[in-house]
Amino acid sequence: MNILALVEAEDRVCCRYRISAFRPHWEAAGHTLTIRELPRGIWARLRALAAVGTADVVVLQRKLLSRVEVALLRRNARRLVFDFDDALWLRDSHSGKGFTSSKRRRRFQAIVRVADAMVAGNSILAAEVGVRATVIPTCIQLDSYSVRAAKVSEAIQLVWIGSSSTLKGLELQRELWDAVGTAIPGIRLKVVCDRFPQFAHLPVDAVPWSEATETEELAGADIGIAWVPDDPWSRGKCALKLLQYHAAGLPVVANPVGVQAEIVRPGENGFLATTPDEWIRSIRTLANDADLRNRLGAAGREQVRTMYSVEVGAAKWVALFEQLGKGALC
Repeated sequence: MNILALVEAEDRVCCRYRISAFRPHWEAAGHTLTIRELPRGIWARLRALAAVGTADVVVLQRKLLSRVEVALLRRNARRLVFDFDDALWLRDSHSGKGFTSSKRRRRFQAIVRVADAMVAGNSILAAEVGVRATVIPTCIQLDSYSVRAAKVSEAIQLVWIGSSSTLKGLELQRELWDAVGTAIPGIRLKVVCDRFPQFAHLPVDAVPWSEATETEELAGADIGIAWVPDDPWSRGKCALKLLQYHAAGLPVVANPVGVQAEIVRPGENGFLATTPDEWIRSIRTLANDADLRNRLGAAGREQVRTMYSVEVGAAKWVALFEQLGKGALC
């Protein structure tokens, strides 16, 4: 089948992890993939949506189109799939207008009504559209990540990776990170990002993000951390950070929000923490035991291999394409 993916930008995380990563596997199954960025101008976008008819399957990723755009796309697409990895019917955690958006809800429901298949990044998102959704998580190319055995060290390095937008969540918890820095002597925080915070009692090692170096930077740390607000938007997140930490063989500490509570198995591949005391206790436990860090990190990497690897996700996509080809989902 000829597959056309319509995306906002080919270099965005969602496209790289949820579309581009699968190309070799889709092609091995006999499919072809063309990735096309949606133009910003309305007339250019309408022309692009009218020109999708040569594809057997159109995968629209994340973009919430207007009623006219949805109708045009539906008229021209032979088979239409909508892929989403966030609670797109809401505004995000840091919007000053609140979460509820009638416009976003209306546009999301419009694509749900006409798509032949919905692909959700996790079960929480899938629940919004019911039985029609196929859950395909954001997946990791495991062989891109090196693993370094943990060693006894007095200078334990936490690591956080993300963008300047998600960094806002980390910065909301300044008191927490300062408490960690005060309670655990020698602890440091590596931040892999395009912007860097400062904390009074937790030293920050600033590392500019690069696709070429991110896996090595993660592997060079000791413990991965993930904190997200406990709100409607964040509960729909796909926890890419945790999967990256696990792929690098790191144990993790995270708060139990959304799928973070599913991915982290306390005492097996990391710890879940809510209060400052729980965060300090979890990080201190890992900081003091290199063997434990090795064991939990290895378990996390194995979980990625069996549940969140590109190979696993690609197989689910290929099965979906086969169903679409047979008309089983139309």
